[in-house]
Parts: sequence; C-alpha cells; structure tokens
Amino acid sequence: MENKQIAKAEDMSADVFHQILELAINGKGALAGAKTIAKQQLEKAGDHEAAVQAIVTQHLALAGGQGFATNWGGFLVSVVTIPANVAASSFVQARMVAAVAHLRGYELSDPRVRTAILMCMLGPKAGQALVSKGVLPSSPLVVATAPVFDDNLDGAVAKALLERALSAVGGKRLGLMVLKGIPLVGGGVGAAVDAWSTRHIANHALAELPNRRPKANASAS
Repeated sequence: MENKQIAKAEDMSADVFHQILELAINGKGALAGAKTIAKQQLEKAGDHEAAVQAIVTQHLALAGGQGFATNWGGFLVSVVTIPANVAASSFVQARMVAAVAHLRGYELSDPRVRTAILMCMLGPKAGQALVSKGVLPSSPLVVATAPVFDDNLDGAVAKALLERALSAVGGKRLGLMVLKGIPLVGGGVGAAVDAWSTRHIANHALAELPNRRPKANASAS
C-alpha cells in the first residue's frame, strides 16, 4: 500500500503547486481565496498588520486541524492520506502567504509575486540552501520586485516544492512516521508538525515580504 501511495505521489508534476496556488488565490465555490479572506480580516481588524496577524493565526489553526483530520487513524491510514495531507497543508500555506502578500501591497496576479509566494512556501532553511547552491538567485522580495518574470526560476521553485513533498511521502522522516503509527497520538503529531511548519513559513513570509502599501491606504482592494 505504501509503495502504491509513493508511486501515486511520484506521478505528480511540479505544476501541481501552481494549481494549488491558483486555487489558494482565487478560491472556488465555498472555498474562499486569499483576497476574500484578506478583505474579511481587514474589515474586522481595521488595520493591515492586525489583519495579517489574524490571517496567520487563522491558518495555523487550519494547518493543525487538517493535519489531525488526515493523520489520526494510525500508520496505515496516514499512508493512505499522505497525498491529501500534503495538498491540504500546501493549500493552507499558499493561501496564508498570498493573503499576507495581498495585505502588504503585492499584486497577486503578477507572476513574479506568485513565484515569490512559492519561494516563501519552501521555508527559510530550504530557501537559503537553494540560494547557496545557486538554484535561487536571492530572496522572495527581490524576485517579487524583479524587472521581469523568470519562467525558469518559477519552474525550479515548483520543482523544489515537489521534491520536498515527495521526501515527506517517501517516509524519509522515519521518526515521525513511527509516531504516526500510534492511533490518535499519530493525529496529534500530524497536527503539531503541520502547525509547526506553517508557523515557520508564516515567519518567513512576514520577514521576506515587507509592507509596500502607502500608510494612508486603509483598505485592501
């Protein structure tokens, strides 16, 4: 069963992360997109940065919730639900970063900004490692504000995200997989790990995507 699940995951292409990001930005049906939730939180908070913090808090709760829901049943169930867990956590993280970017004045339809969002989703350590290897040229902010869109860079970032997902699906985090083998305890571990990784990505996005809105501007469009 595990081999079949890994094979299924390996059939994914890097483009799946572009699809997840598209869904995260625009939403579909009852699933609200980044602009919608940014507007909702801004209306409640009345301040862009307060809305940003509310977005992060909201998505940390969602990350933990979906992590528990997809991992609670022990090792065999967790193997079955790993692709769903990867997709769900990626969506939560993509929507969170996109909403933060929007609230801070980045145009989500801009392909450069979308590449920067995907870079943030790699997390600080993976991003820095790829910069040191020359795979990535610089920080998400530099990419978001670059003179032109780099399609090759965008593809490299999506590929890096896919490799990270396949690493998780392949069970290379053996200690985590062993803990997931204990029913209910595994769910708690899944929730904690997803919330923890989402927190790191949130901190990375907050640091790498500074506010670009004029201070007098009080509403997200």
